[in-house]
Amino acid sequence: MSSKKVHIFDTTLRDGEQVPGCKLNTKEKVELALQLEELGVDIIEAGFPISSPGDFESVFQIASKIKDATVCGLTRAVQKDIEVAANALKPAVRPRIHTGIGSSDNHIKYKFNSTREEILERAIAAVKLARNYVDDVEFYAEDAGRADLEFLARLTEAVIKAGATVVNIPDTTGFCLPHQYAEKMSYLMNHVPNIDKAILSCHCHNDLGLATANSIAGAIAGARQIECTINGIGERAGNTSLEEVVMTIRKHPELDLYTDINPKLLLPMSRLVSDTMRMVVQPNKAVVGDNAFSHSSGIHQDGFLKEATTYEIIAPEEVGADTSKIVLTARSGRSALAYRFKNLGYGFDRNQVDELYEKFLKIADSKKEVEDADLKVLADSITVAV
Repeated sequence: MSSKKVHIFDTTLRDGEQVPGCKLNTKEKVELALQLEELGVDIIEAGFPISSPGDFESVFQIASKIKDATVCGLTRAVQKDIEVAANALKPAVRPRIHTGIGSSDNHIKYKFNSTREEILERAIAAVKLARNYVDDVEFYAEDAGRADLEFLARLTEAVIKAGATVVNIPDTTGFCLPHQYAEKMSYLMNHVPNIDKAILSCHCHNDLGLATANSIAGAIAGARQIECTINGIGERAGNTSLEEVVMTIRKHPELDLYTDINPKLLLPMSRLVSDTMRMVVQPNKAVVGDNAFSHSSGIHQDGFLKEATTYEIIAPEEVGADTSKIVLTARSGRSALAYRFKNLGYGFDRNQVDELYEKFLKIADSKKEVEDADLKVLADSITVAV
């Protein structure tokens, strides 16, 4: 087993819930948190306690129920936020306060109307205050993806000295390219003197579709925590997808990284989150989409039927799916048609399949997908059924 574990920090219940229409009540949050713990998530970000009485109660109830995973509450670098989060996390076996402030000049100037030195002071004060309540404090340097590297290194060193155990380097706007995000992590690993006393964390947004790639690049460069959500849900275009980073790491042993996630629970977890949060998973979603293990092109179907690994790098059962699907369309070939007939209990020789194929194509040209009922009608036209 590799010694380089990547901790999975799930923020489905906090960042994921910020999607319009996906609001969860306390009961739903607790149920999902228990399933996230069963999945093997290391840290569950349960909510933003000061944001509402309901969110406070949700964090408190989750902290009361979770026994193995760390339970985390988000705050701003504000005294009242931190005090409220500490109260919400009191029942937790492993509590973490996640506090932070903007780190880019854009945020410092326009969001906070402040200076770099004032931001440093506020960051240090917030971490010190949080450490009065819990031993595990994570600091987020918001918009680190666009921050000045030298200042980001100073900020990281300062908050670690103040007691931060994890430093989150968010690509808040999804701006970075993978090599840029990796270079940012590498710079911090090599220019922050006390970096060995904390874990660097990736928190990437998907505005340019690069959240997973950036997170993996960050981990390769030295980060040992990835912040993600089930199905990649979250603000705007979403967050890093938990199932994508887990399976990327699993499928690339040369990275010498691993997680404690049980991959066989990924699809069930995806469906539970989709149903509970009333947010449909796009069919072509990597790993957990309905089409992830479907084959409709004749060339792909033929190769897959000869050897599954020709077109599948993940076996469906690895992530809790039942089986791969051969979908019949006008692009399908004879081998796929014969395969589907065999699954329905029909035994046709090659000449019969050739005869059926011509009839099949006429049906396939008239509809998007040929169903079992259509195949049974075709089979009856041959009259030889097994």
